[in-house]
Amino acid sequence: MLVGSMVAPDEETAHVVVNFARRESSSPANAAAQTFELVDVTIEGVTNRMFKNAPPTMRELFAPARGLHEPFLLYEDEQWDFDEVMKEADALGYVLVHRYGIGVGDRVGIAMRNLPEWIISFVAILSVGAISVSLNAWWTEDELEYAINDAGLSLLIADSERISRAHGPCSRAGVAMLGARLDELLPLAPGVERWRDVVIPGAPMPLVQITPETDATILYTSGTTGFPKGAVSTHRAICQSVMAFSSRAAHAPSRRTGEQRVANHSPCFILIVPLFHVTGCVRVMLTCFYERYRLVMMYNWNPERALQLIERHAVTNFVGVPTQAWDLIESPNFTQHDTSSLMMVGGGGAPAPPTLVARVEGAFPNGRPAIGYGMTETNAYGPANSGDDYVSHPTSTGRAPTIVMDCSIRDENGLDVASNVRGQIWMKSPTLFRGYWRMPAATLESLRDGWLCSGDLGRIDDDGFLYIDDRSKDMIIRAGENVYCTEVESAIYEHPSVHEAAVIGVLHERLGEEVGCVIYRKPGATLSGDELRTFVASRLASYKVPTRVAFADEPLPRNAAGKFMKTQLRQGYFA
Repeated sequence: MLVGSMVAPDEETAHVVVNFARRESSSPANAAAQTFELVDVTIEGVTNRMFKNAPPTMRELFAPARGLHEPFLLYEDEQWDFDEVMKEADALGYVLVHRYGIGVGDRVGIAMRNLPEWIISFVAILSVGAISVSLNAWWTEDELEYAINDAGLSLLIADSERISRAHGPCSRAGVAMLGARLDELLPLAPGVERWRDVVIPGAPMPLVQITPETDATILYTSGTTGFPKGAVSTHRAICQSVMAFSSRAAHAPSRRTGEQRVANHSPCFILIVPLFHVTGCVRVMLTCFYERYRLVMMYNWNPERALQLIERHAVTNFVGVPTQAWDLIESPNFTQHDTSSLMMVGGGGAPAPPTLVARVEGAFPNGRPAIGYGMTETNAYGPANSGDDYVSHPTSTGRAPTIVMDCSIRDENGLDVASNVRGQIWMKSPTLFRGYWRMPAATLESLRDGWLCSGDLGRIDDDGFLYIDDRSKDMIIRAGENVYCTEVESAIYEHPSVHEAAVIGVLHERLGEEVGCVIYRKPGATLSGDELRTFVASRLASYKVPTRVAFADEPLPRNAAGKFMKTQLRQGYFA
């Protein structure tokens, strides 16, 4: 089933079309129509609907924040206004170019928890034309070493914990390190400099030439081979994604049917997901930057702390994974906090059970449930469901197409299928990534004639609602984190007691899925679940460690092709 014609637009597009017809008026709707005006643009033979007035590069997106003395980042007891962020970013940009010799196209890694310096680093790196490489803060030393070498970093900017963990890999690769918020009393390791020693406010941002097609980011996504793939996006793709999210915010209804909006708070997001994820970086942080919203930053997730911050700062938007909405509602102190400022409670990264949609709808005075379907490869953008539509269609991720994205459901031969027929989800949009870093074969497999073959299975009903039914890729989504079974199985097989191992996603009410595995031990070998978890934890990030472990008394069942019959194993051991 192909859905993409502008003759049958979705709700977002419908708003734009109606507003265009009223351009002679001076209403806010007219202003929105002009801001989000669409044009057809053809690049390398692929035509997409694009926002005519989108900033051409991220440098232009950031620039208007200079001189803006309005609150932006709220972190612990710190408050940064937009101008302060830009002054620090300008100074860092100067250091990148004149101290570290960073040029257009060079890769600079960021490895830290959610800190103001993460955002400042991102702004500076993109503004000088370098490529920001987001490294997962949970990665082990081996995982960091792979990405550092794969990306060919020239510099790594990191916090104290990541400086310690990445020092060995960076030293072996000859990569310089710049440390943010390092302990002033501790001596510096060789090759490491302190941010405060070299980033001097007042230095100007260097002038560089950047085009919309200049590479801007590499975000690593787990790969089925056991190695993560670096998804590369251009300035144009990210700018178009930010505009698309802004368009959605400008047009989406926030109140319940028949109710008036009782709160009158200025827009404010709370950052509850990592900035190294595309949701935290593009959907949340960059939307706030572009729209001049306040952004309340959390160092790490804690539902009680989140409730305190929501009440203190009158947070209006809560964007995370379903797990975090569960945690918020389940907090024993939930009813003791004022959450009336919240207008939207949702996010993406994993399916939300219908029971959660109903609970969000009933738990917050004004907050409506919402979910979005996006990927690293789409710069987080895709169909979204919210408000009344989500309540009435709690298993759908929203209508397709969207204002700048076409969606197609195709069979195994790449042909469109009829409505309500399950197939693989394909997407075409100016927000798509350029390809996988140094992986041309994987790029050709995923990007075909301007379309992204998502690897996800779904269907679109007669009303245009998209449903995600399954994933054709062997992947588990645990609380928004992608866990590839092959990678975990490879780590398990390193244990001398393991003869066969099958890693399986097990449904979990709060996490969405948890990592389960079935082990067939070698004859005479002994191995407990706790021993296995300790072993895997020494090799992989904690979220990849199996929480459900079962042991089989006979070889694991396989199909005719020799592959483990994981559905049978799931039903037999984790039903």
